Amino acid sequence: MSRKRLSVAAMVLLASFGGAARAAEALGPQDVLRSWYKLSLALVRHTPTFTPPVASRALAYLGVTAFESVASGPGDLRSLAGQLNELESLPKREAGQAYSEAAVMQAAMAFATRRLFANTGPTGQHAMAALETKLRADVARALDPEILARSEAYGEALAKHLLAWSQGDNGAVVENMGFATSYAVSAGAAHWTPTSAIRLQQFPLLPGWGANRPFAMPAAACSLPPPPDYSEDKASEFYKQALEVYQTRQNLTAEQSAVARFWSDDAMLSVTPPGHWIDIAWQIFDRDQVALPKAVDVLARLGIAEADAFIGCWRVKYQYDLLRPLTYIHRVVDPKWEPLLNTPPFPEYPSGHSTQSAAAAAVLTSLFGENFAFRDETGKADGLAPRSFASFAEAANEAGLSRLYGGIHFRAGIERGMAQGQCIAAFAIALRTLR
Repeated sequence: MSRKRLSVAAMVLLASFGGAARAAEALGPQDVLRSWYKLSLALVRHTPTFTPPVASRALAYLGVTAFESVASGPGDLRSLAGQLNELESLPKREAGQAYSEAAVMQAAMAFATRRLFANTGPTGQHAMAALETKLRADVARALDPEILARSEAYGEALAKHLLAWSQGDNGAVVENMGFATSYAVSAGAAHWTPTSAIRLQQFPLLPGWGANRPFAMPAAACSLPPPPDYSEDKASEFYKQALEVYQTRQNLTAEQSAVARFWSDDAMLSVTPPGHWIDIAWQIFDRDQVALPKAVDVLARLGIAEADAFIGCWRVKYQYDLLRPLTYIHRVVDPKWEPLLNTPPFPEYPSGHSTQSAAAAAVLTSLFGENFAFRDETGKADGLAPRSFASFAEAANEAGLSRLYGGIHFRAGIERGMAQGQCIAAFAIALRTLR
């Protein structure tokens, strides 16, 4: 599969894990969960408005929906209601009544996915409808109609409650592909200016995203000190950091180029950075046969940490409004220089990749351990060779450095973004998920 929009058939085939093999029996809740997540990751790269911050929001709400679907039933999981910002008590199951866990999961995930990806195109709409029809039939096989109806009603009620909660976070409506329709570029040489000739990108992406309601962190948590003072003096720290970006690009090794491209995760060409870490989690679930309660715990905390990371990062980006290396290097060092990767259309400091990767790695480390080795095949279908890591922290560090190799971030933005992500992750890690 190349980096192209997927057909309906391809999207459903991708999502319908093991459908043929399970034709003779009802699907379990984890099969349902996996199918909806695989389709959601395909929809992320298929839906035009799904830039990384927008994708992180949708994946966080999907994670909370999956978690609450399981936490509402038997077992040891504890609801996140009362722990996440402004999330009130959730609908309860009827006492003494039987439920199908797969049917609850199916109804909740189908409803949530349809709403969160409501603006996807006809191909995505057809894929969601086709997958819902298929999974519902598989779940309902040999299931008592009364239990099916009760379970579906509850799953949909749960998802409706969570989606109603989502409407108050300031991120529910994304217009003009997320680009500001008017924006006063700050005066002064230190500040961001457009780096693309594309008309849409003359104004920056999602300048108000930092004001969104976070999931677990307080609204003003995990701020950062200002970046190094802007200077064109060759003895200054700012010039040295810009020169490092310039020289790294000029002397880029094949390995550094591969790292930059592996973690590029461009919108509309990939599952985006938050989707990349979600895909890593699913690779681990499949490899290690992770049980459903732990899987939904991972998905909820990971989604929450990544969404909060983009909110915190975007708040700081527009607070300091720092120019990109491309702008500075053209002005001060070499007007013909070009980075390996396309420069994103928003301020530099801090690095979003670094912030959200550090947050994701911290969450996964808290759940799987410090020295948890894994192989990441997220980009394999796009022709990117898999990479192996001895720990989540190693992967996050590489993701951060990939932005230096790509020529789009200064070292300060990378290192301080990593620190911010670790700070933000602590709030997701602190959530109490067991009774």
